[in-house]
Amino acid sequence: MEPKLLKLKEWIQHKLQEENENDRINVFLKKIADFSDMMTWKRWAIFGAILFAFAMATCFFSFGTIHHRTSLSENQKIYVRVTSGMSARALGEKLSSLGVIHNGLHFWLRAKFEGYASQFKAGMYAFEPEMDEAIVLEKLVSGETTSVKFTIPEGFGIKEIAERLAEEGLVNKTDFLERAKNFAPYDYMKKEPNVRYAAEGYLFPDTYELHDEVNASAIMKMMAEDFDARLTQDMRDCASEKNLSIHDLITLASLVEKEARFDADRPIIAQVFLKRLKIGMPLQSDTTLQYLMDAPKEDVSIHDTKIESPYNTYQNKGLPPGPIASPGMKSIEAVLHPSDTDYLYFVADHSGHNHYSRTYAEHLSVVDRVR
Repeated sequence: MEPKLLKLKEWIQHKLQEENENDRINVFLKKIADFSDMMTWKRWAIFGAILFAFAMATCFFSFGTIHHRTSLSENQKIYVRVTSGMSARALGEKLSSLGVIHNGLHFWLRAKFEGYASQFKAGMYAFEPEMDEAIVLEKLVSGETTSVKFTIPEGFGIKEIAERLAEEGLVNKTDFLERAKNFAPYDYMKKEPNVRYAAEGYLFPDTYELHDEVNASAIMKMMAEDFDARLTQDMRDCASEKNLSIHDLITLASLVEKEARFDADRPIIAQVFLKRLKIGMPLQSDTTLQYLMDAPKEDVSIHDTKIESPYNTYQNKGLPPGPIASPGMKSIEAVLHPSDTDYLYFVADHSGHNHYSRTYAEHLSVVDRVR
């Protein structure tokens, strides 16, 4: 080959080699740029994730787990039972959900770091809403437990029970009354038409000590269970023999409870009511009118006897729709074992002693004398 042609060939090969190298370099540089862009995106993504996690952690530590908190009365205490071996985490969540503290997680961490997590004493504690964590921890470690007792007198109606429990800081009155409308764990408590509260009459009047959680449902359950346990099979059988359902028995006993101040009067009043039911005479009990009123009156008026209500036993024959109060055992026994008399009327004097009559004329004469 001629020298010129050989030089030309070498020059072309050299150029091609340079272009290939430049291409490889460009490809390499492009890959570096792409990798750099990818790493920049990843760095930003990681940075963003870290910021998001930090923000979430901040919110979590600031506000803790969000719970639905039961509405509380102004003076309502918050009772919490701490069981043996209960973890600080579980207790923190519980205290937070009940509104004792704001942040359950913060409580747990503080208990852990300050060495209190394993020092909680078991028992029932009384707290207030939104307490300082330090005070809560101090109570739990020192074992500042409390005994939760309350007494419901015989003859208290649902409204009076709710007021008593609210006064002692155990329930929210409105919540208790709302739950009492349909609270019927036993068949005989099934809400009848026109009954105001299904629980009326079946929350047994007694002194109770709470050992578990304190709330309206738990208290009603405990009181209803007490009633059911006290209503023996013999008593149920006796009511059945008299063609009285449990609902009728307790309704009638509640009237006796409200009418009688002294035990000796209970079986006589029960007998009067049973006789009136038998002959189709209205019961005409002032106590059923009082049940309809916002506040009790010393004496009902003629106008009161005209109140339109199924509970008005002046206007309606038979029993009212349901109990008007929680009767004690003596009133229930009085209905099951009434006196054997010919009385059809009675009236109480200002001392609460009842006077009985066989005829309406006798009754009017006694009323003039004792009232």
